[in-house]
Amino acid sequence: MSSQNIFILGIESSCDDTAASVIHNGKILSNVIASQKIHEEFGGVVPELASRAHQQNIVPVVNQAIKKANITKEQLSAIAFTRGPGLMGSLLVGTSFAKSLAMGLNIPLIDVNHMQAHILAHFIDEEGFNKPPFPFLAMTISGGHTQIVKVSSYFDMEVLGETIDDAVGEAYDKSGKILGLGYPAGPEIDRLAQLGNPKAYSFTKPKVGGLNFSFSGLKTAILYFIQREVKVNPNFIKENINDICASIQFTIIGILIDKLKLASKQTGINHIAIGGGVSANSGIRHALKTGETKFDWITYVPKFEFTTDNAAMIAIVGYLKYLENDFSKQDVTASARLKI
Repeated sequence: MSSQNIFILGIESSCDDTAASVIHNGKILSNVIASQKIHEEFGGVVPELASRAHQQNIVPVVNQAIKKANITKEQLSAIAFTRGPGLMGSLLVGTSFAKSLAMGLNIPLIDVNHMQAHILAHFIDEEGFNKPPFPFLAMTISGGHTQIVKVSSYFDMEVLGETIDDAVGEAYDKSGKILGLGYPAGPEIDRLAQLGNPKAYSFTKPKVGGLNFSFSGLKTAILYFIQREVKVNPNFIKENINDICASIQFTIIGILIDKLKLASKQTGINHIAIGGGVSANSGIRHALKTGETKFDWITYVPKFEFTTDNAAMIAIVGYLKYLENDFSKQDVTASARLKI
């Protein structure tokens, strides 16, 4: 299988990062990301600005990925790209670029589901990182998604539970906005949480049946709590920021771990993998490690650079699909609400 010389170019443009990566027989040769700083001043991603920035970034980013991989574009075996889910305008830039490049080079085109890619990032050949055995449970947590997925093989995935409203990343960002923190707020809350007392304030966990999640009620509870306290003491946020962040983080992680415990119990699967941008959070990583001794879990956390939106995860899915001759037609279209 790996005696073949397979070079896959992966292109990711689902949100506000333009990324390209070259993979050779499962090993990453390059992983280039151009982030868009412009959204920070708006406190969130502006779709129109995002797609415009993708148009400016995509040629230099792809060019750099091929250069860094030390190959020529003629050596590429196929082009893999994010078909969805994501922002329509952003997806269209990556999709049309990938289609044109594949056509120009006369090589296969492979469409990739962004959420599957977050899970399959675990199969990138990376020293010191184990690959989960099938079946395993994957929890994908990001700005736009919160899901628990049963993974029976590379392309046999079943969503067991997902958020019915906000994603976990949104809960972080909206809490950060309430506290006057910058965007994205997740890393900042994580940093401040490590300096505070997680039990300083308690927030009610939402009651949601089965393995589904809900974060909008928690966000509202945090808002009312802050408004109430600031009325009494205008300096409340400033004086207690570490404790507030620690308490918010403690609650969010509690919600995630409770559902994982339930999923593990229901399926009898104790191999747990995480992916998505929020899996870079130190509190979540620590809670998973604790789960190993507490609940007899075997956990898998991808390398930091493969957790946020990146093209290496798109390239590895492209590689796995290439091995199965699973190619796309030229009339493939982007899909903003693509399901696993």
